[in-house]
Amino acid sequence: MALTKLGRADTPPDRSLETFPIGDDSQEITIDCREFTCRCPITGQPDWATIRIDYRPGDRGVETKSLKLYLETFRDEGIFHEHLATKMRDDLVAALDPVFLKVTVDFNVRGGIALAASSTYQR
Repeated sequence: MALTKLGRADTPPDRSLETFPIGDDSQEITIDCREFTCRCPITGQPDWATIRIDYRPGDRGVETKSLKLYLETFRDEGIFHEHLATKMRDDLVAALDPVFLKVTVDFNVRGGIALAASSTYQR
């Protein structure tokens, strides 16, 4: 797959994830996004979170600009935190076919309650 987003300033957010050949399935990769936002599906209020993606690639790695643009598509979407972890896991597994992948969504405190949810895939 050609990388079409990297190096372009005019690329709008979308849900397509671009990958590249990684060639080493012994690596363990961690990606953190500390400025993630989405909305509460009931109230529409914004929610802020840190997203952590831990994975052992098969043959492919995720290109991080496409991941950033993917994450931005949730900015105005109403989604429960637990559903978000599963949605991201499913999308990343479909793009990467990893050996192992775990998505953790760690949301900031709201109403005195902090919530973190994880969703894991193991080949």
